[in-house]
Amino acid sequence: MKPAEFAAVAASMLFTVPVSAQIAAKGPVVYGHHHLIVTSIDAHKKFWVDTLGGVPARLGTSAVNVIALPNVLIVLTPGRPAGGTKGTTVNHVGFGVPNLRAMLDRIKSNGFPIITRAELPSQYDVKDDIGLVPDTNTSVAFVMAPDETKVEFVESKTMSGPIALHHVHFAAPDVMAMRDWYVKTFGAKPGMRGSFVAADLPGVNLTFSPAPAPVVGTRGRSLDHVGFEIQNLEAFVKAAEAAGVRLDRGYTRAAQYGDLGIAFLTDPWGTYIELNEGLTAVR
Repeated sequence: MKPAEFAAVAASMLFTVPVSAQIAAKGPVVYGHHHLIVTSIDAHKKFWVDTLGGVPARLGTSAVNVIALPNVLIVLTPGRPAGGTKGTTVNHVGFGVPNLRAMLDRIKSNGFPIITRAELPSQYDVKDDIGLVPDTNTSVAFVMAPDETKVEFVESKTMSGPIALHHVHFAAPDVMAMRDWYVKTFGAKPGMRGSFVAADLPGVNLTFSPAPAPVVGTRGRSLDHVGFEIQNLEAFVKAAEAAGVRLDRGYTRAAQYGDLGIAFLTDPWGTYIELNEGLTAVR
């Protein structure tokens, strides 16, 4: 095998994610999926599959486009989003990688813009598209995926795999109230992520930052909604309603999606949320 051929095979092996690796996190509530409205399925597959190493997957007998990455599924629905993630209650989503430089080189070679300097405050040092978080050894970078879908990458050298879900970053009109709502509703464990107010669920950190300007809900934008996988969803929905949570769509089951349990709600600030039971069975 020629050196160039070997390098190509090695890169493919490095960034290919086994389908069995998705949503490995366990618990009564774990993060499930990012659901995107996309103008081009092919453009998004170039980002999530060809660049990040995601694996196309199936959801029951449906023709829904699903991409598996560790601890998260990316669900793609064709359409015309009203705008990107910036300006909504979910500013961006984040992934951990063991080698940030290698990931950014791959992203750049595939033609996606790196926007680290524009997205970080001036007190962050940025060199060669990588920002260093002040008073830490954490390196981060921001990339704009298709349809103005903002994605952050956080370097974690001790990771055992090539990539994994890291966080969902909310733009909060009221940081503490928003964090407390996710703690109460989903049982997330409150804490901090560096200087950020945060809460943890198995496999994901929910990060909350003050919104610098008024924000809108996610519905109809490139990241239309976020999804949580919930054990005994029917009972969870009944308890949530009894606690005063208003559902946009009550509990149902969808045979075409592998007998998937489904419900929808919107958080008090406009984040559209899907609740599932059975999404972990996607293949």
